[in-house]
Amino acid sequence: MSVQITATMVSELRQKTGVGLMDCKKALVESEGDSEKAITALRKQGVSTAAK
Repeated sequence: MSVQITATMVSELRQKTGVGLMDCKKALVESEGDSEKAITALRKQGVSTAAK
């Protein structure tokens, strides 16, 4: 079952991380909409500049 990723979800992740739209959307899709998992994934990729 796939979670629908909304523009609001992407926008909130962008504000937290400072990462581009497509990177945020991809991370959210891969984490099934879980923003904390998405942030972790972005950090592992070396993309995120988010502070804890």
